[in-house]
Amino acid sequence: MAQISDRYVSTRGDASDADFAEALLRGMAPDGGLYMPGAWPSLSPDAWAAGRGYAEIASRAMAPFIGDALPAGALDRRALARLTSGFEPDEVTPLRKLEDSLYMLELFHGPTAAFKDLAMQLAAALSSEALKASGERLTLVTATSGDTGAAAVAAFANTDRVRLIVLHPHERVSPVQRRQMTTVEAPNVLNLAVRGDFDDCQRLVKGLLADESLRSAGRFSSVNSINWARLAGQIPYYVSAVSQLAAMGETRAPVFVVPTGNFGDAFAGIAASKMGLPVAGFVAAVNRNDALARAINDGVYARKAAVETASVSMDVQAPSNFERLVFEASGRDAELTRTLFETFAREGTVTLPPALLDAIRAEVSAVSVSEETTRDQIAHAHATWGQVVCPHTAVALSAARGVDRSRGPVVALSTAHPAKFGKDVAPVVGFDPEPPRVIRELGDRAERFEVIDADASAALAAVRAFAA
Repeated sequence: MAQISDRYVSTRGDASDADFAEALLRGMAPDGGLYMPGAWPSLSPDAWAAGRGYAEIASRAMAPFIGDALPAGALDRRALARLTSGFEPDEVTPLRKLEDSLYMLELFHGPTAAFKDLAMQLAAALSSEALKASGERLTLVTATSGDTGAAAVAAFANTDRVRLIVLHPHERVSPVQRRQMTTVEAPNVLNLAVRGDFDDCQRLVKGLLADESLRSAGRFSSVNSINWARLAGQIPYYVSAVSQLAAMGETRAPVFVVPTGNFGDAFAGIAASKMGLPVAGFVAAVNRNDALARAINDGVYARKAAVETASVSMDVQAPSNFERLVFEASGRDAELTRTLFETFAREGTVTLPPALLDAIRAEVSAVSVSEETTRDQIAHAHATWGQVVCPHTAVALSAARGVDRSRGPVVALSTAHPAKFGKDVAPVVGFDPEPPRVIRELGDRAERFEVIDADASAALAAVRAFAA
């Protein structure tokens, strides 16, 4: 029997409730909002006991959100098997101690050497189960600042019943990220390079998802963290981090520092805390693209053009999952959420009400890290701890070193292998990071992608031609 935690509501309040399968396959609610569970399920403290394996943790964390919306055993039968077979270390997301009360959670040991693999592999397996049960076909469209697209291609390439369309900002992702998307020979994948930034790509995707005519040929959805199932797949590694801390003898609740672009990764941690995971706080670490930090610190959410940085996956000035944070922090006030984000979409700026701002600050703080500081942190990590880190991880570590550790441990999320960003890392540490096998295997294969303008009609024409 369905529980309220496996029924999904829209952040904007004008859509019918959905079950997990509908939220997974639709992606975005028909009223333009984002799906959220009707209530937060509770995790037993046993879930993060020392010694728990990642697959078991993921099963415990994900099952309450699914309920009976998928065939019995779908989660354990296919989804979790991909986490135990497609990742190099047995612990999947190893926790490294850097110094007293400072840790780094490595999330880059999957098929594309980035944290997006963890949730994307789950989403692909669960989508296959849902489509098999319904007999439907699915077209997925996703915007990426680099890692989401690569992970989506790795997860969905050559998948029955699924077509995948990936939009990335032209010449604004790293060469490795681009090649991970564009060298995969799969007839069900279309790569579109958009003349613009990630926010342009995201705007085009939201417009495509709102175009009901595209659903005439079958299901049409997204696999960004707009999609609740994708975001929920990131919850388990927070639980795993607490379990690993317990195994190291650390029982105090940690502060998590999350390098943030679209805010999905950070909101997954907030979701874990709502489920009962002991957490002392969250810090969203952003780069020069600081719309989120300005919103939290100044109370004004205002869009600017994204600027290119070394941490390219975080070059986002309109993070979609900020809407989920506003919805939750407002006491699930759908009318307020809808009004704020419709105003933001129309005017590009909105002032947050004082009570809402206080509630948001109770959930998360935010820090903006400069390019100079990012480079300095890459150098510091190598010189002090013998760790070669990517620019995104450096942003998180820089913010983490500023957090008071007297009350408990601080865990910085390490989101990508440094070899994906060698051109920014090598000049700092003095050598090229050793690439993992999944990057070495890219070789010199030909690339396949189409360049389009950041125009809704151009995107619609490309999608219609591919999905016909």
